[in-house]
Parts: sequence; structure tokens; C-alpha cells
Amino acid sequence: MPLTQGDQFGPYTLISAIGRGGMGEVWKARDIRLDRIVAMKFSAEQFSERFEREAQAIAALNHPNICQLYDVGPNYLVMEYIEGTPLKGPLPVDQALKYAAQICDALDAAHGKGITHRDLKPANILVTKAGIKLLDFGLAKLGTSGIGQAPKSGLSPDDATLTMALTGKNEIVGTLYYMSPEQLQSQATGQEIDARSDIFSFGIVLYEMLTGKRAFEGASPASVIAAIMERPAPSIADIAPPALDRALKICLAKDPHDRWQTARDLKRELEWIASGSSEITKAAAASRSRQLPWIAMGLLGVFTILFGVGYYRATRPAEPKPLVRLDVDLGPNVSLGSPAGSTIILSPDGSRIVYASNGRLFTRRLSEINATELNGTEAAFSPFFSPDGQWVGFFQAGTLKKSSVVGGVPIALADVRQNAAGASWGDDGNIIAALGFPGPLESIPASGGMPKPVTRLASQERAHRWPKVLPGGKAVLFEVTDAGRTVDASRRIDVVSLVDGTRKTLVTRAGFPQYSSSGHLLYISQGTLFALRFDPERLEVSGTPVPLLDGVRYSPFYGYADLDLARDGTLIYRTGQLAAGVTVEWLDATGKTQPVLKTLGIYRRPRLSPDGQYLALDGGDGSGDDIWTYDLHRQTLNRLTFAGKNTVAANAIWSQDGGVIFFKSNAGISWIPANGAQAPKTLVESKGTVYPYSLTPDGKRLAYFGSPTSVAGERYDIFTVAIQSDGKEPKAGKPEPFLETPADERHPVFSPDGRWIAYSSDESGIHEVYVRAFNDKGGKWLVSSGGGVYPVWSRASRELFFRTEDQQIMVVSYAIQGESFVLDKPRVWTQRRLASIGTTPNYDVTPDGKRIIAILSPD
Repeated sequence: MPLTQGDQFGPYTLISAIGRGGMGEVWKARDIRLDRIVAMKFSAEQFSERFEREAQAIAALNHPNICQLYDVGPNYLVMEYIEGTPLKGPLPVDQALKYAAQICDALDAAHGKGITHRDLKPANILVTKAGIKLLDFGLAKLGTSGIGQAPKSGLSPDDATLTMALTGKNEIVGTLYYMSPEQLQSQATGQEIDARSDIFSFGIVLYEMLTGKRAFEGASPASVIAAIMERPAPSIADIAPPALDRALKICLAKDPHDRWQTARDLKRELEWIASGSSEITKAAAASRSRQLPWIAMGLLGVFTILFGVGYYRATRPAEPKPLVRLDVDLGPNVSLGSPAGSTIILSPDGSRIVYASNGRLFTRRLSEINATELNGTEAAFSPFFSPDGQWVGFFQAGTLKKSSVVGGVPIALADVRQNAAGASWGDDGNIIAALGFPGPLESIPASGGMPKPVTRLASQERAHRWPKVLPGGKAVLFEVTDAGRTVDASRRIDVVSLVDGTRKTLVTRAGFPQYSSSGHLLYISQGTLFALRFDPERLEVSGTPVPLLDGVRYSPFYGYADLDLARDGTLIYRTGQLAAGVTVEWLDATGKTQPVLKTLGIYRRPRLSPDGQYLALDGGDGSGDDIWTYDLHRQTLNRLTFAGKNTVAANAIWSQDGGVIFFKSNAGISWIPANGAQAPKTLVESKGTVYPYSLTPDGKRLAYFGSPTSVAGERYDIFTVAIQSDGKEPKAGKPEPFLETPADERHPVFSPDGRWIAYSSDESGIHEVYVRAFNDKGGKWLVSSGGGVYPVWSRASRELFFRTEDQQIMVVSYAIQGESFVLDKPRVWTQRRLASIGTTPNYDVTPDGKRIIAILSPD
């Protein structure tokens, strides 16, 4: 009969199922006599007398690392109920040695009573708060789940348990991947299995603890058997000291006589190795560092996970201690780039990372090797985790979004102004974000909605950015940037209470705050990570700052650093130098460059005048603010706008005669004479966010994109508006929708003859470049393949440029046949990639089509 909740077996009442396998079931139960929780393992058959006698011997084992056997019934065992998780690697060397010594101690206790485990594997080793617990000592295998684990629905092929029997010869006992050679041969030879078989299995477990991989893999059971019987023991020399590598190889000797003969001797060896753990750690780190320069130069930047930030205690001065480091190789195809915000983040429990590579977000558990791409995250930047680690928030194309770590379609939460500068997800279900720079912090429900102000900009403050919500969601740390001061002097860290609005300054000349559960504020100052004692209840700092790490990768202009901190004190960070800004340069198809603006700075949206003699861009002084023009012949800069606090002036568009510049402003779309002879005036009023983008060849119609309503999470559409001039100043007619769909449409550009509009849309799930006739006749043509944004027409030839999400410039030739648009296959225009500067255009094409003016990262 099937077992059900409430069934009674003597004094035991079933509570809930724990596991189920091909040979039986495991249930959580209550012993009503002693009022304690137990685990009951039911067999499909009655137990024999010999089983009961051996069960009595096992019940005599009394060891802190062995699961206890309490009772035996006709077809069930009553075991100690244990709350824990199965052993899983990879683990740091010192942690693996600790667990390994406990396993050997338990094996020694069992072997001393003549009991051999015969099924030692990670699934039968639980990690509890008190340490290691070994399960199923010599008992019949009844299920694949360990005691206290979530149920599984049957045996997994990977667990491949063959023939399970407590006693008798000529039977294979155990789990295939963890069997010793003599276990595999026992059916044919009748060879007795002794304690040395457990030592071989222990070696396989130890290898898996250190590497996260199986020691002997194969595509089929036959190939696994062949690997165990014939393949040499794998080496761990690249991650562990020589002494541990030698000990492992002795464990995995094919001949039992060549192995460690007792678990006690093996335990002593491991304890001896562990006694020199500081030297071991250094040796392992040195071994890895010898490999990393090759990885760093050939594949990716160097990342380091740092364990031990939590060693600080508020009761004593925070003094630096030796830190244990583990370098993480993200793989050969990872290109991290330099988007705003950290390129890599760590889940609150320290088990998972998310990183930005090739213009997309990827996630991976630290215990796993392969990463998974998060769908719909093209050009995403500044990611952040939810408190439970199940969601990842990020900024993308003018929108704050979230995506489940297990995949799915991202969910839009709120509109974002230009230059978003970080967000943090609080325990109370609200996200605190810097939705634009300049600007204050705002709060958005994690389910989406209208942003509400959290802070106000005081006099001389330009922005509040890089927020970090404290545990409990009652206060938030953030960086304050002042106006009119040098970069280093302009930054400080404040904290604001989300309960009563009380605000305090904690540290000056510092930025990118993090909170450690050890009771410390961590922050960046000139590339060094500091720690300072911090009381999260009183919102006060004390003591003297202590430097923790030098050379953390950070941006002195944008204020962010490439680091993140989990609640358990695990810190992940990226090393290396990040240039203080980007460059503006001429770039040709061969990759050859020539400087335009020699000073590094925060430059965006370069636009050449129709005659190619002038350049308009955001941030001509290197700050990223306001619109400037640059005389390419005289090499002189002229500032056109003087946007103050909480105002916007960006995204310059030249009129066809070069006399006027249209731009995005707080009012909507404004204009100003290109010579700066008068103040800006409003052209198109809008309560929402709108971006002017292109004019027809005759200058009589302007195309722009945006949202006219400022509804949180609303997607952008494309509009056009007639432009008239009375000889003194331009006037706008009534805006007309060109493309309004559920998709997100942007970057409308009129063709040189005015008959077509190229634009980008995410109707396929990612942004691609399309072409439509103007006025729209219903047809459209796909230009890009695999992603594309920021189309630019060549005025000298029938070519259309666009940029991929990973900063590659592409070009496609086209022909016009009547009302049809005929496209060739896109090709790479130059191998040199542009700098990643968020969701803003970073190139323009010269009138002759031979060069582009590009924003590049310095070499």
C-alpha cells in the first residue's frame, strides 16, 4: 500500500515524504514516545535476519559525524533526522580539508567496527551547522535523497546505483561514479570489499570537493567503468599544494595495497596539510596567479573573489588580516567592457554571480562552470540583485527592468532619464535608484510604478547616485556629487533614513558605498577600498578608516567601482585601471585613429554638422553635461547651453544649414542658434521624455522618439513634426505619430533623399535596425542580423551604418527598386570597437562616408 501522511508504524507517525527511489521511500516522522523527529527509510521488501544483525552493529556506532540508526522494523529503518545540504564543490582548500578530516574520522570509526560504507558519495554526505554528517553506512540504498532533503522523483541516471545489497558476495554495491576498481570487479572475482574501497571513493569525493567536477567521467556506464579501471588519477596541482595532490593520488591508486591502508592515517595526513593552511593558501594562489596573466591578456580581465571581509568585529579596531583569494576564470568568450556600474555582481547569499559580457548579462552559480545568458538584456548595464537573489534588476535603453535569474522576458519597471547611476533593492520590496544624472534618488516598487522622490538636491549638489539600501530597508547609503569642484573633492558618502528623512554625511572624498554585515562601511577613494566601522541603527561611523585593497577598478568620473559585496562578507571585485573617461577620435575602416579632443572626459552623442566642419556633442569640457560645439579646423570649443541643477540639455541635432541646433531639454525639444547668440527656446513641449534625432534633407520635418506621457515602464514610439521658419526662428507644427506599436522604437533617421526612415525596434525580442518608407506605406525591411542600434546613412554612397550591442560598427549596402528597398548582407566596417557609454549614440559618419567620428576607450 502507498504510504500517506498520518500512517502509524508502532510509535512512529509519518509527517511528510522526504525522498523516493526505485527501492523504497524516506519519510519524516515523529517518535511519539520520545517526542522527537526522525527519518524513516522504507524498503519494498522485508529485511532478513542477517540484515537485522548487521543493522545492530551499525547502531552501535556513536560518532558526531555519522547519522545515527535508532530502530529497525520489518521493512523500515528509523534514523536520526538531519537538516543539512549535500556536500558540493568547488570549495576553498582550507574548507575542503576541514570537511575531509571529518569524513575520515567517521570512516575510521566505522572501519574500526568492521563496517565498510560502500556507497560514499556527496549525496550521502550532508553539511550541517555542526559539520559533516555521513548517511547510509553500509545500509541498503533506498532512495537518492539524503535525510532531510527535498524529495526527488526516482533515481537519476547520473546516480546510477547498480545492485544494492547489505551482505553477500558476487554483487556490485555502490554508485557507479564513486566505485573503487575492486567494487566493479567483485561480481566476477568474488573479491571481498574492505575499508580501502571506501578510501578510493573518498578520493573521488575529495576531488569533487576541490574542483566541482567528477574525477572519472564518461558518456556511458561502460566508459565510466573503463575510466575508473584504467585512467590515471586526475591532478589538482593547479589549485592545491603538492602535498594534497600527492595524498589524493594515493587515495586513487588502482591497487588497494598502494592506497592509504587506514582512514586514520589519511586523516593524520590531511590534518598535517591543514596545519600549514596559510602556506597552502599562498601556494595555491601563487599557482593560480602564474596562469592568470595568460588568461588576463588573452581572455578577460582578472577577477578575484575575496573571502574574509567579515573578520571585523565592532568590539575591536578594524585591522587588516591576510585575505584568502580565489581567482574566477569566466571563460574564453567573455568580454566585460566598461559599462556604467559594476560589470559583475554577487548574490546576497554569495552563491551566484551576474556579469555583463559582450553587451549582455549572464548568470552563473560559483559552484558551476557554465553561465547562462539572461534573455532580453542587450545593452543592459548596472545590474543589481533582489534580496532573495531570485531577480536581477538592470538599466536598459531608457528603462529600469528586472529579470528572473532562471530566465524569461524582462519586466519594465520605470522610465529612466539619461545617465542612470545605480540602484539597490531593499528588503521592503522597493528599489532605490538614481534614474538620471544630474538628479536625486527615487523609490520604485519592485513590481513597477511611478517613481517617488527619496532625496532632494541641496545647494551646489549635482547628483545623488550609487545607492545601497541597508538591511531592513530603513536607510540608504549613497554618493553625493557636488557641482563646480574637482572630481575627487566633489564626492562624499551620505546616509538618509527612509523613515524620517534624516540625512548625515559619513565620509568625504569617497564614493560607491557598500555595507558589510560585520558592521562596516566600505567605500572607494582613488582606487583603494577602505573599511570604516558603521552603526546601521544610529547611522554613524566611528574609528579610523582601514585600507583593504589597492588597485580596484573604478571610474573617477562616473564614480562607480567594479565590486560587489554579499551579506556573508564575500567580496567580488575586478582589478586593473579604468581610464578617467573616453576619447573622441577620427576612425577609418582599417582601424587607424586620429585624436579630435585630446583630453579624456565624459563625451556623448557626437554629431557632425552637414558640411562636416563642426562637431556638436554632450560634455565638451569632459564632464558630460551640456551641449558644446567644436570647430574642427580651428580646434576650439564653444559651450552652447548652461543647464543648471535638475535640468537637461543633451542630444544635439544640426539643422540642414548648420545655423540651429535642436536638443532634448526638460521642456521637451528646444533649439538654440549654433553660434550661441541667444538663449534656448522651446520647440516642442512634452511632459514625457523625447529625443530629437533627424531632419529631412529640406529641413522641414523633424523625427524624434520618446514617450509623451512619462508613464513608468512605457516604451518609446517614433513621431515627426513639421518645422517652419519665418526667417528668424523655427516653429513646430502638431506632432504626428509615425510608428506606434507595443514594441520599443528608437533612433529614427531620414535617408539622404528623404524617402525612407531607418530606426531600431525590439519587436523581435532584441533591438534590430529596420527601414520603412516615409510616409509609412506598411512595408518594412530588416537591416541588421543579431542585434543593431543607432543607424546612420552615408551621404556619399548607398550604404547604411549601424552599431551592434557589443560596440561593433557594421555597414550594409542597399539599392532602391521602385517602392522596394533591397539590402545586401551586413559586414563589419572596422574591427575597432567603440567605447560603451550607456544607452547613448557614440559615433557619426563623415559626409564623404570614409571616416567616422567615434567615442573610444583609450588604449
